[in-house]
Amino acid sequence: MNLQIRAFGIARDIVGGRIFVVEMPAGTTVGDLKNFLLKTHPVFESLSSLLIAVNAEYGSDEHILAEQDEIALIPPVSGG
Repeated sequence: MNLQIRAFGIARDIVGGRIFVVEMPAGTTVGDLKNFLLKTHPVFESLSSLLIAVNAEYGSDEHILAEQDEIALIPPVSGG
């Protein structure tokens, strides 16, 4: 299945764009996707956190993804 992913902040710089698509097998979980991203973009390891939101809610590692899901990478946010 093809997963369309939106990237924000530094995650956008790491993956090279605001929206990108990855092909993953059916039954892929948020944890599987996170592991895939860490392998394909090792710089994510240097971030203090990387959250994955699914349909506007933070996804647990066990959450099974569907092709129509709205998926977003949420890197650490700083502010002042």
